[in-house]
Formats: sequence, C-alpha cells, structure tokens
Amino acid sequence: MSSVELVAVGTELLLGQLVDTNTSHIAAALAENGIDCYASHAVGDNRERIAQLVREILERADGIVTTGGLGPTVDDLTKEAVADAFGLDLVLDENALAEIEAFFTSIGRTMRENNRKQAFLPAGSYPLENPHGTAPGFIAFRADGKFAACMPGVPREMKPMLAERLLPWLRSHFSVREGIVTRVLHTVNIGESEIDHRIADLFASSENPKIAVLAHDYRCDVKIMAKAASTASARASIAPLEEELRSRLQGHVFGIDAMTLEGAVLAALDERGESLAVAESCTGGRVAAAITGVPGASRRFLGGIVAYDNAVKQLQLGVPEEILERFGAVSEECALAMARGVRARLGAKIGISTTGIAGPEGGSVEKPVGTLCLAVADARGERAWTLRIRGDRAAIQARATTAALGLLWREVKIP
Repeated sequence: MSSVELVAVGTELLLGQLVDTNTSHIAAALAENGIDCYASHAVGDNRERIAQLVREILERADGIVTTGGLGPTVDDLTKEAVADAFGLDLVLDENALAEIEAFFTSIGRTMRENNRKQAFLPAGSYPLENPHGTAPGFIAFRADGKFAACMPGVPREMKPMLAERLLPWLRSHFSVREGIVTRVLHTVNIGESEIDHRIADLFASSENPKIAVLAHDYRCDVKIMAKAASTASARASIAPLEEELRSRLQGHVFGIDAMTLEGAVLAALDERGESLAVAESCTGGRVAAAITGVPGASRRFLGGIVAYDNAVKQLQLGVPEEILERFGAVSEECALAMARGVRARLGAKIGISTTGIAGPEGGSVEKPVGTLCLAVADARGERAWTLRIRGDRAAIQARATTAALGLLWREVKIP
C-alpha cells in the first residue's frame, strides 16, 4: 500500500519555540484524500541530518512531505539536503525566479539577492507555485521514482499550496480513485466521555463509514469518514449514520464541517432576529473577539465592555457596590448584574457576562482558581451558572471563552 511520511523542518520546533500546526493539518488533508501517512518527524536546520532522515524514510515509504526550510536565509537548507539525499544538483528555475520577482513588485519592495537562492530547485523537480510568498515548493524525484514534496513552513503559504497544488498531484500519482468524504459534527456542552457512552456501539460497528471523536477545550468533534467508488456514494453512506449521531447527540450539535461555535451563535441570533452585547472580566474581551472574527457579526453584535476592575464594573455596568462587598466580583450575583447592565447600557436584546479567577493567584478555598461565573439576561429573564475550570491562566481563559459561547448558543437556541 502506498504511503508517505511527514517531516517538519526547523530548529525552533525542537527548542519548543514554535508549535507545529502544519503536520496535523497535512495529516488530516492526506487522510481525507485517501493517502496513508504512517509517521511524522521533526528535525532541526542541519543539512546532513535532514538528508539522512530523508534517506531513512524512503527505505520504507514511497514519499515524503516536508514543511519549512525553504526561505532565503543561510539556515534554510531543506532543498539542499533533499538534493544531497537524491544525488541531484540545484538548478535555477527561471519560472520560479520570475514569480519571486513578481511577488516583490506586487508589494512594492526590492528583491534581495538572497531571495534568488529560493529559485534554485533540485534538477528535474516538479515546481509547486506559491502566489502567497517567496518560497516556491517542489517535488523532487529519486532515481527509483520515490519523491520528496517540499513546502514552505508558513501556514498561510503552505495551506493553499497543499490544497491547490500538492494534493491533486498526490491523488494522481497514487491513482486514488475512491470518493472520500468527511463530515464533522461539532458539539458543545457535552463531554467526551458522555459522547462515547452515547455512541459506543456505533463506534464499534462502523468501519466504513468510520467514526472518530476529537476532544477540544470544552467542546468535541465527532468525525465521520467514508470511502466509496464515488463521492456521491460516500456521501450517501454517511447520511444514515450522521442522522443517528445527531439523534443521540440532540441539543449539542451546533454545526458541521467549517462552522465555528461563534458562527453558530451568530446564526442562532439571526434566526431570532436579536442583538447581543457582552460584559467580560476574566476573559478579557476574548468572547467579543471571537464573535467579531465572524464576517457579518455587525448584524447582531452591538459591542462589549471589558470590566476588569471593580470600579469599572460599577461605573460602566452599574454593578451595585453592595453586591461586590457581599458576594464578591466572582459570584453569580455579580455576573447577573453585569449581564443586566451591559444589556441596558448597549440596548441589546441579550446580554452575557463572564467573571472568574484565571490565576495563578487570587483563589481561595471557597473560590479556587478556575472558578467561572456566567450569566445571561434577555426577555425571558436572567440566569447564572458557576463552573470549575482546570488549567493554567491561558487555558482557563480559553476554556472560559468556549464555555461562554457554548452557553450563549444553547440559550439562544432555546425557544
């Protein structure tokens, strides 16, 4: 069976200075296109080590997909290493050079001589154009037909190159004829273990289509993937399983595929024709940032108030001093006052608030770090909830943001 392995190039990956998101993205794309990936690797910016890794991988795999090391600097050595491993010379690709020159012209900058280096590719390579940057990708071939497909490490350059250039080539090269369809059901307000409990029998009995559950911070994805003689046949085989999953997870599926939680919130607000305002303390504006990241958010989102200090809670949101003194800023009573206040101040149909202790300090026995109070105020009344969230400060703030959006989606969806 044909297979590839993935290599992420960059010393910064080995030092923990950069998180590699490219490998997971490529692996998912390969799986969705019926191409088997058996292993992934990370290697530093060392010509000899990269070349040796390429040789080792091609002892067992049919090809390699790499990211990184295609830039203009002296430590960008991927193509030199691939050329060494394959016994090839680097030759100037005039088309690649012209594209690099055109890129600099388009942004009004002068091309430096070191950028010319990027137009030298291993002899006989199949070029992968890069309209989003200066590093052309390429597919280099060993004498026995095995290959190394190399792409830039910058995700905004790599992702379109993968989708538009490399994946079509790989499907053709490996003669992938099957129709492969993936459907992802996004869920919120339900844990991974509860999902597993509800669908365990389906998970065990479904091979094609098959099911996978992927946990994220305070939400989970249920992924269905099917292979068939055609895309239409694959979709048809997914449909009954998707319907059964939706039934078992009713009330928790907020969207499919590219839909985000914040996008689902805005879609639900559109359905009800209502406006939203947010008051945030511990999330520091993250809820508002998530919502305004969705195109068209201005249809329903009026604005937000980040009331971190108690004085701001009082002055901007009208939180009574008595509540702060009696119950504290991290309390359902304060959260309710914040939601009520932002709804009134901004004239929104719905107000939501977050207040909590993100840590690492500030917790107590009664209210430990990770305590989160949420509230919603709308025409139906006011409701508040208290959650306990685990993690460091960044994780607590991220999870609190997801929790707030999940709560808001549920509340807006309730008739």
